[in-house]
Formats: sequence, structure tokens, C-alpha cells
Amino acid sequence: MFGTVRELADGRVELRFERWYAHPREKVWRALTEPAELRRWFVEILDYDRSALAFAPGAELTFVAEGLPAGQGRVLAFEPPALLEYTWDDETLRWELSAADGGCRLVFTNVVGDGGTAAAVDAGWDLGLKRLSGALDL
Repeated sequence: MFGTVRELADGRVELRFERWYAHPREKVWRALTEPAELRRWFVEILDYDRSALAFAPGAELTFVAEGLPAGQGRVLAFEPPALLEYTWDDETLRWELSAADGGCRLVFTNVVGDGGTAAAVDAGWDLGLKRLSGALDL
């Protein structure tokens, strides 16, 4: 496992990653919230031109991938540049940023339905966070 796994009281599972980036948190925030920046590292299957990813408190989100049904979500928390939390279908993604050691500390959690799903997405999120690092370095 690349992230840490914790079973929640409701039976769902939280997969947690902690990373440090040598960039200001404002730059990391842009990479998490701006479609042009997300294209550089986030989920490759998304069609960013057709996805509705307008992050704002309470905003409804649409995740469009070619050949797949559109995913739906809602922004649960939006506190620039420190916290972004939203649902994507039945999952919850939470991004927490804090200034640390001349850079930015990111704590990312993905709450999924069960341990099998957590195991299936673990390596993908680890790779995604490495891609985020590379995108920030450009």
C-alpha cells in the first residue's frame, strides 16, 4: 500500500496520502482547482472541456470521460488555498494544504466504499501525486 488505510465507523474506507512539495501552497492550490493545471496531472480519462469542474462552495460537479457515464459530485468544502473537498459519485476526495518547510504539505484522503476499492485505487493515487509533483516542477 502507498497510502494509509483506515476503516471508518460506517464501513467505508479512508485512503490517506501525505506529501510535501517544494512549491508555495498557492501554486499547489491552482494545480488542484484550475482545469488547465488539472489537465497536466490529474485523471487522464477526464474530458476537461466537457467536465464541469467549477469549484465553489456547494457547486455541482460533472466528471466526463469518453465512453463512460458521466460522474456527478458536489463541493463540500472550499477554503482557498487550504481546503478542497468534494464528492465524485459515491467517493469523497479531500485535499488539505498547509505551508511547511519552505514549501507545501498536502494531505489527500479518498473515502471509498470498501477495502477492495481502496486497494484498487491506491497505486493510481500514488502515481497521480507523483505526476502532480512533476507538473509543479514545470
